[in-house]
Amino acid sequence: MNKMDDCYFYIMAIIATSVAIFLIRLLHVLYLTGKSRRLKSPQPLSTLIVLGSGGHTAEMMNLLSVLQMDRFTPRFYIAAATDNMSLQKARVFEDSLLHKKVIKGSSAQFMQIYRSREVGQSYVTSVWTTLLATTHALWLMVKIRPQVVLCNGPGTCIPLCVIAFLFKVIGMRWSSIFYVESIARVKRLSLSGLLLYKLCIADQFFVQWPQLQRKYPRAHYVGCLM
Repeated sequence: MNKMDDCYFYIMAIIATSVAIFLIRLLHVLYLTGKSRRLKSPQPLSTLIVLGSGGHTAEMMNLLSVLQMDRFTPRFYIAAATDNMSLQKARVFEDSLLHKKVIKGSSAQFMQIYRSREVGQSYVTSVWTTLLATTHALWLMVKIRPQVVLCNGPGTCIPLCVIAFLFKVIGMRWSSIFYVESIARVKRLSLSGLLLYKLCIADQFFVQWPQLQRKYPRAHYVGCLM
């Protein structure tokens, strides 16, 4: 065996070993996803909150209103680049927490992310915008590295959740992903929900209608949250 053959053999061995390690880690993360994880420390959890138009933000605000907000801080609100209304609602919500003295001081940050595809955009041009949105999402996730991700259906949550899941696989950060399906989804999941459910990306998956829980048994039925 000559030197070139030796080099080729070592390269292939390194690639095979890396792939094997990645697959083992992936299976390990999939096994742990959805299982209860006890926190070693009562410290607050940095939380990414994904907002969306069409009622998603209103539902998210209702969900946040019943949480112990001082446990989820700092909070990072993120919406699509063209969705200024959702961020405005988030700012109003944070101001109300301060006014009611629910929190002593706000550490909330408000961010926007590129959309993968606008309504009516052709699939050909959406390839480029999807790559751009994914790159932007990666940059944001590296910057934030949240411990908790809360989302309820907007399409902008998919690249963020996928990247958060990959961070678990490579050991960069364990982000617990909580997905609450919209109350408008009575008989079947939204596309975002279906993707996160089928790919086993969400640690906890909640639905608001019992028939959905029967159809998707790994989901948790929590009743109407509105």
